[in-house]
Amino acid sequence: MQTVTQTAPTSKNMLLTGRILSALPALFLLLDAVGKLFKPQPVITGTLELGYGESVILPLGVVLLVSTILYLVPQTAIFGAILLTGYLGGAVATHVRVGNPLFTHTLFPVYLGVLLWAGLYLRDARLRALLPLRD
Repeated sequence: MQTVTQTAPTSKNMLLTGRILSALPALFLLLDAVGKLFKPQPVITGTLELGYGESVILPLGVVLLVSTILYLVPQTAIFGAILLTGYLGGAVATHVRVGNPLFTHTLFPVYLGVLLWAGLYLRDARLRALLPLRD
């Protein structure tokens, strides 16, 4: 049995807002991934302060880069958002574990996740059809 899902068209303003909301966290995450790939001293120091060894920096950078690229490609954006949500959840857990401040450090990955999903929601009619907002 097939079901027909009707999707509301995406207005130009909605698409533009979605792209901006998606670009902000994506640019931050791409910068973070590049930092992990090149491993400058501040990245190494920060990782060690969070209780991780230097050996995890490169794999984290690769995972973050691949997930962010998947998020930016329209055909794989939902899969990328799911992967980034998991990655950001690990960041929250890390900040909770080391006792960092709540609103500035611990919840920062949550803020990024909200922007990621809000941007995707506005730019992807399939997601809006799957999760419609009610009046």
